[in-house]
Amino acid sequence: MTDLRIGVIGFGARSTLASHAHHPGEGSRVTVVADPSRRGRDLARERFGPEIATVDSVERLLAEHEVDAVMILAPDFAHAEVALQTLDAGIPTFCEKPMAIRVEDTDAMLALAHEKRTRLYIGHNMRHMPVIRQMKEIVDSGRIGRVRAIWCRHFVGTGGDFYFKDWHAERSKATSLLLQKGAHDIDVIHWLAGGYTRRVSGIGDLAVYGDVTDRRDNSDRLMGDWYDEDTWPPTEQKELNPVIDVEDISMLTMTLDNGVLASYQQCHFTPDYWRNYTVIGDAGRIENMGDGSGDQIHIWESRRSGPGRPDAVEVVARATGGHGGADPNLVAEFLEFVRHGGVTDVSAVAAREAVATGVYGAESIRHGGVPYDVPPVPDEIVRYFDGGQQASQAVGA
Repeated sequence: MTDLRIGVIGFGARSTLASHAHHPGEGSRVTVVADPSRRGRDLARERFGPEIATVDSVERLLAEHEVDAVMILAPDFAHAEVALQTLDAGIPTFCEKPMAIRVEDTDAMLALAHEKRTRLYIGHNMRHMPVIRQMKEIVDSGRIGRVRAIWCRHFVGTGGDFYFKDWHAERSKATSLLLQKGAHDIDVIHWLAGGYTRRVSGIGDLAVYGDVTDRRDNSDRLMGDWYDEDTWPPTEQKELNPVIDVEDISMLTMTLDNGVLASYQQCHFTPDYWRNYTVIGDAGRIENMGDGSGDQIHIWESRRSGPGRPDAVEVVARATGGHGGADPNLVAEFLEFVRHGGVTDVSAVAAREAVATGVYGAESIRHGGVPYDVPPVPDEIVRYFDGGQQASQAVGA
């Protein structure tokens, strides 16, 4: 088996994902990195060695280098533009989540991948997180009966540092943090529920960070340059992005196509940072108490249980690598998909549905909570992607 030649597009905050694809002599290696910034190109050579090729544009990568697959790790607002180029060129494409920041762009990506029979994979790594996989196994076992409702609370204790000091804070570049952060959770809700949102409504506000007047253009820096976990309370944040027009607290209610009811709450000014999912069936419920290795999933199956007294406890498995081992497993699944195709745990259709729910949820928030219907993906496209994009040919076998 020869090494797959991997091109990486964008080498910033999520560039660590590319490291999981760089195993020279073991099946895959990064051969070229495209990034418009000198800092990104220098970082790529530092990480992979001076022999790595670097270019300043997607166009140069496609014109000057042969690759077997690409990983798009550019900022969210660039995902669709870049993916449409790589898909059109017939190159198997990994696109970091969220798939795009507009529904029409996600639909264009699906349509082009279908037309060109080019493999498309979206980086929803939470489907590989031990806590989510274990909750999925409990749900699928039927232990809590048929799922009727799912609630998710996302406490984003790093919100001020991660999302309000750069482009994430701008609607024109992010649409809403219901995409950058919420796409993860909405996708997990859909996966655990076995359905997709067809109607969504929401409320939200820019409650805290809009009042912080200390601002700076941080385009010359990366998040690691300004992150300080000792900054507290959130009103003490400094050097926020000059433009802030996304919500820092959002709450959605969702009706899924299979009748499941769901809610999602996201807050960017809490002291703690974790996700809490509650899945309620008609024969019990489960809830994660923490989302990392060694944390617990509580299971209630009788009326004799109560607060702090679940009927059973499952410990979240330990794993190595980013996001509880999810990142290396995500990239490994992508590389296997490049070689052989087939059905994957990550779903491009589900990635689109997560974006669509977030986009229409944001529209609802900004229009007084009016419910919005979420248009479905055409049946032909769903069948093709859910069938594993089998029309593609094997690569690098």
